[in-house]
Amino acid sequence: MFAVVYRWKIKPGLEAKFEEGWRKGTLAIRRDLGGLGSRLHKIAPGEYFAYAQWPDRESFEQNRARRMPYDDPEARKLYTEALEQSTAEMLVVGEVLDDLLIRP
Repeated sequence: MFAVVYRWKIKPGLEAKFEEGWRKGTLAIRRDLGGLGSRLHKIAPGEYFAYAQWPDRESFEQNRARRMPYDDPEARKLYTEALEQSTAEMLVVGEVLDDLLIRP
């Protein structure tokens, strides 16, 4: 498995819009592109990070090169309209060596 950590800054008052777009987009990436899902975390008002998993580096890189072409224009619009300009960043990427997260 392969993991990616992202971070975003959101325009004031648009947190709910971002969260909805992120959720719909993540579900579409799982459905359409083979991603294994993600967890969204709130750092502070207007700041988020997420941890996403992929089956392997190759599938992530192929979809990243194609700009994550999932089929949900509404999700992409919600997500991008809520972002502060140019604040989406990929913090780290790497292979999963062990997984001790509890899944309730």
